[in-house]
Amino acid sequence: MTLDADRYQEQGYLVLPGFKSAADIAALRERALRIVDEFDPGEQRPVFTTEEQQRHVDDYFLDSGDQVRCFFEEEAFDDAGRLRVDKALAINKIGHAMHDLDPVFSAFSKGEALRGVAAALGLARPQVWQSMFIFKQPGIGGEVRWHQDASFFETDPITVTTFWFALEDATLHNGCLWAEPGGHRGPRGVLRERFVREGRRAWMEQVDPSPWPAADAAQAVPLEVEAGSLVVFHGLLPHYSAANRSDRSRHAYTLHVTDAASRYSPRNWLQRDETLPVRGF
Repeated sequence: MTLDADRYQEQGYLVLPGFKSAADIAALRERALRIVDEFDPGEQRPVFTTEEQQRHVDDYFLDSGDQVRCFFEEEAFDDAGRLRVDKALAINKIGHAMHDLDPVFSAFSKGEALRGVAAALGLARPQVWQSMFIFKQPGIGGEVRWHQDASFFETDPITVTTFWFALEDATLHNGCLWAEPGGHRGPRGVLRERFVREGRRAWMEQVDPSPWPAADAAQAVPLEVEAGSLVVFHGLLPHYSAANRSDRSRHAYTLHVTDAASRYSPRNWLQRDETLPVRGF
């Protein structure tokens, strides 16, 4: 695949329209909804907290690296702990190993086209560590504060690259991504935080006090993209998405990929062993 690698190096991201077909998207969304329908949380209420410093880290999350698990939106419950909306409209995301464990997700997550993008971006030996189906539910889809994906997948040197697929049109109204062009390089291109794990504990620690971008046109741009688009971005690129207060969801699917030539930190929260080794595209 031909893409503008120079622009990627300069901006820290690329938008590739029409990367996935309507049929591919429909199959993935249908499978995700079936997983949610079959999900029985029982007495537990696993919530994905988008304010990372206050993330409720529990065993359900820590053990999800080689599983397929559902996490609720923070605003899905009332004060008494009851769901305020139907379960299908209450899930924040599914994670984190669908690309390895589910045939439909695996088919979407592999192939020559993705191998071509990875190669063009300089990923000589891509390894897909994590997959997430993000619902960004209408009305209650949570804000995801400014962050860098390298905080969660630290390598030496930093090689983590995000593959973000728009499964529905992503707009300013339903919580599209925002990014800081060029924020991955120069004096701004520093790792600000590191999400580390030690045994059954995990926490976010500050690495560098550099401020996050201001949410204005001077530092941040909205990435409004149509369904089927692929957005690829560098692990150090600061990005953000606002809460979704619209009446339309913003389904997306992400893969986090590193180069096996770099050293994957043993302190990263997600680790794999020989029972489910990390694979490429």
